[in-house]
Amino acid sequence: MKNALLILLTIAFIACQNSNGTPIILPTTIAEIGEVLDSIHVEDQQYRQQIQPIMDEHGRDSKEMRSHWKKIRQTDQNNLRVVEAILDKHGWLGSDQIGRRANSTLFLVIQHADQRTQEKYLPIMREAVNQGKAQAQSLALLEDRVALGKGELQIYGSQIGTDQKTGNMYVLPLANPETVNERRAKVGLGPIEDYISHWDLEWDVDKYKEEIAKYN
Repeated sequence: MKNALLILLTIAFIACQNSNGTPIILPTTIAEIGEVLDSIHVEDQQYRQQIQPIMDEHGRDSKEMRSHWKKIRQTDQNNLRVVEAILDKHGWLGSDQIGRRANSTLFLVIQHADQRTQEKYLPIMREAVNQGKAQAQSLALLEDRVALGKGELQIYGSQIGTDQKTGNMYVLPLANPETVNERRAKVGLGPIEDYISHWDLEWDVDKYKEEIAKYN
């Protein structure tokens, strides 16, 4: 009970700090930092799990959807300030220090950040993977996001886009699609066929190369 109250007070204090732009003051112990990151993870996923139901009920371009995205962006900004403070002070904390979910939250928040922030922490995450403090699968997703943000081709095919004219989803521009599964396997990702099936997409290399040309 005492720990739960401490975390609630810490999160309330962080939110207050974020609202007026003053510096973040973190908990004093690594265990408490892990609990704060756990709470951020829950909040991050909660808002994103609400996207589809709101979209289904009100539509993609509705005022309700725009309001929800505004809430998500503000939450992401607040969470990013906390995570940046943690990374800048303690470095990339491993699962053995803060637990698996809290460790994954570091990546999750950086993944949802702006391009400049992603590029800043990408080398740090690469080193964390080398040290066993971050997951290679997560790094692959960040590598793809940064590459696309720089106008380059993604490497692992992890990023899915939506055709604004048709509403159809597709794998965003990918380097050497013929060998994508070899690259995915090296970082512990399953075949792209299985991955994109979550969006009811099918993988046909020749067809993909033909269709992706119209987006370039």
